[in-house]
Amino acid sequence: MSTHTQHTYRVIVRGTFDGLSEESRARLLAEADEHGLTGMRFTPEGSLAYDRTLKHFSYRLIVVSDAADGEEMAAAIAEDRVETALRERGHGHGELKSSVTDMDTMKINYKR
Repeated sequence: MSTHTQHTYRVIVRGTFDGLSEESRARLLAEADEHGLTGMRFTPEGSLAYDRTLKHFSYRLIVVSDAADGEEMAAAIAEDRVETALRERGHGHGELKSSVTDMDTMKINYKR
């Protein structure tokens, strides 16, 4: 039985809001102060940041997946979570882009 090495990835998923309903816009504006860059943390659920222009947003997530699957898989998992979260809240969006940092390889690089 082979054991898979799990790596922890920090993923930042960026996108633009698109086709927001009036209700969506009102809710996003009402919650805007809770979603500034200062409140950003990397969590499994993801934390959403945007400003009052309601154009661009970013999500910060922690994804744990097989190291063998690499950063592409971590990005795909993160984007899937973001799409689900936005859909559940009824917020439309355009194309998503991700940047991924493998926290495990970073730790290795910095050991003295």
